[in-house]
Amino acid sequence: MKWILLGIFLASVSYVHFRGKVRHRFFRQLFDHSGIVSPFNVFLYLFSKAPTTPYLEVAAFPELKAITDQWQVIRDEALHVREQERIAAAQTNNDAGFNSFFKTGWKRFYLKWYDAQHPSAAIYCPKTVALLQSIPTVKAAMFAELPPGAHLRPHRDPYAGSLRFHLGLETPNDDQCFIRVDGEDYSWRDGQAVMFDETYIHEAHNKTDQSRVILFCDIERPMRFGWAQALNRFLANTIVTAASSPNEAGDQTGVINRLFHYAWVVGQYRRRFKRWNKPVYQITRILLIALACYAIWRL
Repeated sequence: MKWILLGIFLASVSYVHFRGKVRHRFFRQLFDHSGIVSPFNVFLYLFSKAPTTPYLEVAAFPELKAITDQWQVIRDEALHVREQERIAAAQTNNDAGFNSFFKTGWKRFYLKWYDAQHPSAAIYCPKTVALLQSIPTVKAAMFAELPPGAHLRPHRDPYAGSLRFHLGLETPNDDQCFIRVDGEDYSWRDGQAVMFDETYIHEAHNKTDQSRVILFCDIERPMRFGWAQALNRFLANTIVTAASSPNEAGDQTGVINRLFHYAWVVGQYRRRFKRWNKPVYQITRILLIALACYAIWRL
């Protein structure tokens, strides 16, 4: 049985690795978060109704037209919270999903996150929140700002149960401000939307002198069968909700991010160790990974 499970895991990681034109090194993919959850994601891919392409037609999701039609209303609320400096990085290292993005100045303000509660969103952005709550397939949403000169490194999102929707609100309207999904570029424009599969490797650049502000949403992946849709929804509402991060006091912090704060503190010592002697650090890291794999194998 262990060999069967190992075979399923390696086959799933390989499928994720070779899915698309752009790839990480295989060793990195093997231990990347998207590799660890790859068996579940392969299940979602197999039963997905969405095309297996990096970009998808927004028109195939007609419920999202209500959002694009109201883009100016949404933009006004986004600019209002930005003026109040509420679009911001996490203040206490409690946003595991986007922690690395903050290093280049990326900022966010949560409007919705699966089953988590964000009272601040309804207070400061009532029209946008009401609109998003009226569309059941919108599982998560935020305002996201990418400042001048920022670059988000190539990465895969770990969860294949959703698709990513971006709506330009205040952008440079310039080809030098773009997202690259599986090697294909898209440049944001005010009032225009794009849909893509965030489990392909993607990165973002803003090479202009103007900030980019967008509405960033997770849209539930459509599945071929009702039971598969129900399973995807259940897992999203239980597991992904645990990754919720607050805008301010009073908003819900999921258990994953409560634990991540402590992991971040431990990580400071890890980084000191790496700076002290990188070769010794790499050897120790490999040995610990091997020990963990052996312990799991012996269970």
